[in-house]
Amino acid sequence: MAQVGLSKSKYAAYCQCPKLLWLSQYRSNEATPDPQADSRMEIGIQVGELARNYFEGTVNATEIYPDGSQNRIAMLKRTQQLIDAQTPVIAEAAFSYDGNYCAVDLLRYTPEGWIIYEVKSTTADSSEDEAEDRKNELIHTLDIAYQRWVLEQCGIKVAGTHLLALDKTYRLGDTLDLHGLFADLDYADKVAEYYPTVTNGVADAKRILQSAEPLLVAPTDNCTKKCAFWTYCTKHMPAKNPFSIMGMQFRTARKYYEQGYETFDTLRTAPKLNPSYLKVIEAELDNIDFIELPAIREFLETVHYPLYHLDFETMQPAIPQFKGTKPYQQIPFQYSLHIQYEPCGPVDHKEFLAISGQNPLRDIAEALVRDIPFGACSIAYNKGFEQTRLKELAELFPDLADHLLSIRDNMVDLDVPFRKKNYYTKAMQGSYSIKYVLPALFPNDPELDYHSLEDVHNGGEAMTIFPKIQFMEPKEQARVRANLLKYCCLDTYAMVKVLGKLYECCRMS
Repeated sequence: MAQVGLSKSKYAAYCQCPKLLWLSQYRSNEATPDPQADSRMEIGIQVGELARNYFEGTVNATEIYPDGSQNRIAMLKRTQQLIDAQTPVIAEAAFSYDGNYCAVDLLRYTPEGWIIYEVKSTTADSSEDEAEDRKNELIHTLDIAYQRWVLEQCGIKVAGTHLLALDKTYRLGDTLDLHGLFADLDYADKVAEYYPTVTNGVADAKRILQSAEPLLVAPTDNCTKKCAFWTYCTKHMPAKNPFSIMGMQFRTARKYYEQGYETFDTLRTAPKLNPSYLKVIEAELDNIDFIELPAIREFLETVHYPLYHLDFETMQPAIPQFKGTKPYQQIPFQYSLHIQYEPCGPVDHKEFLAISGQNPLRDIAEALVRDIPFGACSIAYNKGFEQTRLKELAELFPDLADHLLSIRDNMVDLDVPFRKKNYYTKAMQGSYSIKYVLPALFPNDPELDYHSLEDVHNGGEAMTIFPKIQFMEPKEQARVRANLLKYCCLDTYAMVKVLGKLYECCRMS
């Protein structure tokens, strides 16, 4: 097998999981496609290009072939020229040592030496999960440590190591302030802690890449079901195993699996198993439907008419587009509203869709106040999302705050009976997401089939396509807007149908 060199992305993959490194190199066709990969790449490119203006005097060392790919040999030569000239800041400064390559996002000269700046398109603490933040911080640290190691092997004196990430506290003013947008984080101490491990890590990563077969690695705490190779790595497991129960924490599933509870049949005997997980198992093995009428009736008593079924669609621009907004802020640009005046009665429909490229926040706030009366009962599926958007709009527009907060405070959550598994069937596959609940309650109903829609089939696609409408030709704009409206309308119509099913099962008892 020919020797394969390392890059900083390959070293980062090794640090996350040695098997991930090997699979990415030799079994990339086994990866589960990620529908959001292109969008994240676009964001990364956009943020990286902005960061090149963070320092004055930045010179880009990138050299490309006619086909658009990087010409690493030319970049190495160009970088050395810029280093020799003590260029104040070099973007994509390229270095190679013994087959180990890296291109530093930004390399700044000081009299004491060169400072590495790694640019990330995430916010400094992007997740609400502290454990996930710590994991990401460690990966960033090891990535930068690898870059420092390569540069120092090349004879470059490294005077500092920094991370440039988006600052989620920044709010856009009249113009974009890059020094407010980016948080400059000194990673010197973090990198120093792990730097001594790089030499052995590089050697081990190269050894793995020389292997003809992938490592046999059991799931670890670094694993995640979101990994592109999760399906490949677990194909030897029974189809129904602890990891296949949606909602079960990964560490909990791993604990049960390592203790020998590898199948649903054995897992049902596990001590201290959460009753909701036991329902999933019994529904699967015994073909039992769980319909707990007292709990469902108790939920229905919280619903009052007229009832306003509400669903938002949002976008999350990494770089704030509208004054007063921050990186990755959820910007609601659309809603659908089905209005019902009595249980299982006929519905009226209202909707709002902003103009792509224009700030939608004031318009959508005014439309909500117009369409939902003060004090009216509204309903959403996983209401925390809608409630948070309403709270944010109320903070932006004090003159509308009382009404918007009234909508928020009088909202019922339709997911409650399904989250608590008061209503659960095998077809829900362990999930309480409406994308699973709906086809379980209404199998093969073409009226409720998201796959039959055009352009937009889920919230991720809505989020991606809406900002692009402004750049489309008028005919294409009209088609995409119509399809956005159809998608969001189906979201709230689905809620009408699901709620109706709850009333129906109570009437039939």
